[in-house]
Amino acid sequence: MVEFYSSNDGIPLNGYNGLWRPYPVEYKRGKAKLEDCDRLQLCAQAVCLEEMLCVRIETGALFYGEPRRREVVKFTAELRDKLKAIVEDMHKLYEQKYTPKAVKREGCRSCSLKDLCLPKLGAANETSVLEYLEMHLK
Repeated sequence: MVEFYSSNDGIPLNGYNGLWRPYPVEYKRGKAKLEDCDRLQLCAQAVCLEEMLCVRIETGALFYGEPRRREVVKFTAELRDKLKAIVEDMHKLYEQKYTPKAVKREGCRSCSLKDLCLPKLGAANETSVLEYLEMHLK
């Protein structure tokens, strides 16, 4: 979700008077993670908004359902650099036409994409993606 707050250094919004500062908010069901994955996702969303709206976004928030609280996330140079490195790696994989195998982890159980991802096709299962799809489409 994107919230907009009145701000003298914001951007104009069609149909609204004044200037507005975008503030991205990502809602998560569980609780905060030790890894940066949620913060990186929010930072990527902010970068997309920056490109779409021609504005710099300094902060956003992650709302976690278990504690029912927001965590403010600053889009620091360090977080942006980490995101840039991940995106560059993704572009290299895309250019090489290579899809790395999914690695099944504990977090897979609560992932919203678990039905689209194929973590069961790891090293323990040598079924190809094509065979997997054909088997499930029959």
